[in-house]
Amino acid sequence: MTAPLVFITGASSGIGQALALRFYRQGYRLALVARRTAEIKSWAGAQGISADSYEIYCADVSVPASIMAAGQDCIARQGLPDVVVANAGISVGMDTAVRADIDVMARTFATNNIGMAATFQPFVEGMVQRRGGTLVGIGSVAGIRGLPGHGAYCASKAAVISYCESLRGEMRPHGVRVVTISPGYVDTPLTRQNRYAMPFLMRADDFADRAFKAIAAGARYRVIPWQMGMVAKLLRMLPNAVFDPLLAGRPRKQRQGAEP
Repeated sequence: MTAPLVFITGASSGIGQALALRFYRQGYRLALVARRTAEIKSWAGAQGISADSYEIYCADVSVPASIMAAGQDCIARQGLPDVVVANAGISVGMDTAVRADIDVMARTFATNNIGMAATFQPFVEGMVQRRGGTLVGIGSVAGIRGLPGHGAYCASKAAVISYCESLRGEMRPHGVRVVTISPGYVDTPLTRQNRYAMPFLMRADDFADRAFKAIAAGARYRVIPWQMGMVAKLLRMLPNAVFDPLLAGRPRKQRQGAEP
């Protein structure tokens, strides 16, 4: 119980699992959250993570009551975390002309945005009283500029960046850190569905190592890898008259139910 504790959502695959393993190797106890809990248990066993070092919480991040209950359960079973990583997210292409894709957008925001705030909510008061703790929001470079066919995802990640920036100002007087990590392309089951080039693609364990170091250093905002940060800044600087035709023909993210 003396070891620090990290609470991670979306821990059944990809970035969530890679971060969990990195924190574990650094001596942290783990509170792992996902809808698919069986995958977490088998993964933890395969990685040799000792059974007394982790707890698994079943929750749907898109349902505020579900993820907030998991946070409260974590406090009761393992104590107040030192680090909370709101990592769970979804990424689906959308076409505003398609009625069903409006529901896709609503689900994206429910998971990526409302779900993030609901993930943090159970821990904020305790961290403020303790005057210590770190809240980590996983954004994306896709939140820096809108991409055709990615309206739901880009908008949700732009909102993540702004939300974490607002929260950072609120928490600063109380000694609670808020860290925004914006990944570029990371090799995960999510990105393997993409139908376009992914420059500077990183392995999940490499990303997790850099993200852990940024969190431990108390970084406020970090794009990983840094090369994607430079690309994003350049795109942000482009005038709309240049940006719009440049991106117009770019392959789009696959929509839900669309043929590969």
